[in-house]
Amino acid sequence: MMTGFEQYTRKTRRAIFLEEMEQVVPWRELCARVEPHYPKPGNGRPPMGVERMLRIYFLQQWFNLSDPGVEEALYDSAVMRQFVGIDLGCEPAPDETTVCKFPALAGRTPTGGTDSGAGKSTLASAGGANHDGHDRGRDHPTRPHFDQEPGAAA
Repeated sequence: MMTGFEQYTRKTRRAIFLEEMEQVVPWRELCARVEPHYPKPGNGRPPMGVERMLRIYFLQQWFNLSDPGVEEALYDSAVMRQFVGIDLGCEPAPDETTVCKFPALAGRTPTGGTDSGAGKSTLASAGGANHDGHDRGRDHPTRPHFDQEPGAAA
């Protein structure tokens, strides 16, 4: 466990990848596309921010994480928390139920269709969705595994 007082550290491939994605992914434009379909504060629990949920959704795609897996990864990985913008000293990571509901709330149904006949899926047209109709392709053999050494078996 890192305490912030380590003398020897190095930047991991995960950290380098997330820094690149921070620069490459057009977060503002993606948020603008999802925002009209995302719930507004009102009755019940206030929704988590659109950009934060998009970043979590993308983490799931890039690192092949399930809903419970991304919740655990956010508690376990400081780099992922920093990418998403979570400070555990002030707030918890979103639970798996919140993460699970995000694609449907953002205009994508679990079957890969769209809500309310709004045309293309918001997430799919934004480039962040998987089109196989499964649970975001968790077990897809050709998905990259960023935590493995190059050339290692999956």
